Amino acid sequence: MSEVAPRTDEAVPAAAHAAPGAGTRPIIELVDVSRIYPNGETVVRALDRVSLAIHPGEFVAIMGQSGSGKSTLMNIVGCLDRASSGTYRVDGVDVADLDADALAELRCSTFGFVFQRYNLLPSLTAAENVEIPAIYAGTPKEERVERAHLLLARLGLGERSEHRPSQLSGGQQQRVSISRALMNAAPVILADEPTGALDTRSGEDVLALLSELNAEGHTVILITHDPDVAAHARRIVRFQDGRIVADERHESEPARAPMPASGPARRGGLARFLPDLAEAVRMAFASMHANIFRTALTLLGIVIGVASVITMLAVGDGGKQSVLERISQIGTNLLIVRPGAAGIRSSGDNATLLPEDADALAAIPGVSAIAPERSGRYTMRYGSEDYFTSVSGTTPDYLAARDWQIARGVMFTNADVRAYAPVVVLGQTVARNLFGEDDPIGRHVLVKNVPYEVIGVLSPRGANAFGQDQDDMALVPLSTGFVRVFGRQFLNSITVKVADAGDIPKVESAITRIIAERHQAEDFQVRNTAQFLETAMETQNTLTLVLGCVAAISLLVAGIGVMNIMLVSVTERTREIGIRMATGARMSNIMLQFNTEALVVCSVGGAVGVGLGLAAALGLEAMGVTIVLSLMPPLVAFGCAFLTGLVFGYLPARKAAGLDPVVALAYE
Repeated sequence: MSEVAPRTDEAVPAAAHAAPGAGTRPIIELVDVSRIYPNGETVVRALDRVSLAIHPGEFVAIMGQSGSGKSTLMNIVGCLDRASSGTYRVDGVDVADLDADALAELRCSTFGFVFQRYNLLPSLTAAENVEIPAIYAGTPKEERVERAHLLLARLGLGERSEHRPSQLSGGQQQRVSISRALMNAAPVILADEPTGALDTRSGEDVLALLSELNAEGHTVILITHDPDVAAHARRIVRFQDGRIVADERHESEPARAPMPASGPARRGGLARFLPDLAEAVRMAFASMHANIFRTALTLLGIVIGVASVITMLAVGDGGKQSVLERISQIGTNLLIVRPGAAGIRSSGDNATLLPEDADALAAIPGVSAIAPERSGRYTMRYGSEDYFTSVSGTTPDYLAARDWQIARGVMFTNADVRAYAPVVVLGQTVARNLFGEDDPIGRHVLVKNVPYEVIGVLSPRGANAFGQDQDDMALVPLSTGFVRVFGRQFLNSITVKVADAGDIPKVESAITRIIAERHQAEDFQVRNTAQFLETAMETQNTLTLVLGCVAAISLLVAGIGVMNIMLVSVTERTREIGIRMATGARMSNIMLQFNTEALVVCSVGGAVGVGLGLAAALGLEAMGVTIVLSLMPPLVAFGCAFLTGLVFGYLPARKAAGLDPVVALAYE
């Protein structure tokens, strides 16, 4: 017999009806619970002071038409929503005292949800969908995989466990949903219109399965508007306008042993975090595969950014090394004395620097070599070949001062200087243009119609820091040059090499003092090549920094693109987030999942970008561009990509974690 409440405008106290295990504590207990929603200047009372007690092992149908408040009741009972007022206890625990993560723990251990629209994740197989609650319970992978297959086999889906939801019928999908609800051995099954989207036969099968689960001790709460469906329950609670208007119980309900009101205990600490992280990485790759084209476009920005950083830094470091090598060829412990006051550009026609000045400087302590020099550009001839080049008169110390070597032949000697010997040492460029592949040693060339015997060829140097070809020159004894080439005995420069770099300031001071005393005027200037090197390196470092910043900007833009894509992904996957929350995902689980997805995208893009950047740098090297590859730029670039994922993935992850489970589940 059914027992109907005598009044329809007031809630019917649940305590008025005897229940199985009535002497035990209710597993679900609501006292004067109301749920109010603002609606403009008015409010909607979805639940109005509802009191209801459900004991372990009951099979209760919550029945009512659309808008009666039954779905709102289920959301509150399942800890997906909170009451506006009143008291709600689960197994004696007041949920008002629980935060979002504690509610997630409660959903994970106590409730199993069976939804009208199944709410299966389309990208996962049936077994993977069933596993979801166990993932958030921290169950080891082998254990949950085995249990998922056992549950599916029990419900007749053993052969369909690896099929995706789109490959299953409606009845089969609902069985997967029920298997998921049972995954954590939840004592309470919440079924929201479980037959609403099924045909009659499939609906009967699902109801029979719920009755079987109830017989095993599960507390089943069935939400429905169909009296035929509600008739399968042992107790029917009728709702109207947010209130309980009837609470009917079948007198023949048998006694049964209830399920314990607690599920598997969650692990904590590192033992929990590492499996969660592994699952987040796995789900991230699955999400990337499900949206492969969008993932490729997202990766493209990261790849270009990382590759640009590596290539730009390799080119910048190569340019810096090239400048360093060229300046080092000049010499780094050199002081160069030139005629003319400081700040005034002067030529060798300025008669302020004399060979005697070089002789005076040679006596300074710490000087290892000194090379006076006078140069000019003249035409050299061999046979019918003419070549216009730089001819420099100097001393044998020129090679020591400039750290230069003889490739073939010999350098002229001090005896040649004293004897005004008509000999010449050619640079590689001059020798190649006048003699081609022939050996120039012992041949004679003409300079101003005076024959000079070629006694040596300098080793190749290449271009200097200013891009000038250092091999485009010829050396003659200084005395010979004064008499036969230049005509006047003035110097262009005096190169002084200091043995110890630490003595450079002292030697420079001595040079300035000696020449000033000799000339009785500051008609000369002393240049320190070490300072020139430092200035050049600072300039090159600035250029490298600019190149790196330009590349880093592209990485920043790519990061913003990742954030936008992830925000779009959160919106598209709002319902998925709701499903995960309903099955026990905490805020930290959702944060970890979406932040991990951003990190995985950026890490994969970073790895591909490192490879592409190295390939591009090597390609430029093959084209003749000087590059320097080192470990630091790839590490920095990959680290920046990883940091980009961490920073720009945080906002979408926080947005996902902050979603209301009820709103997320209702999202279309």
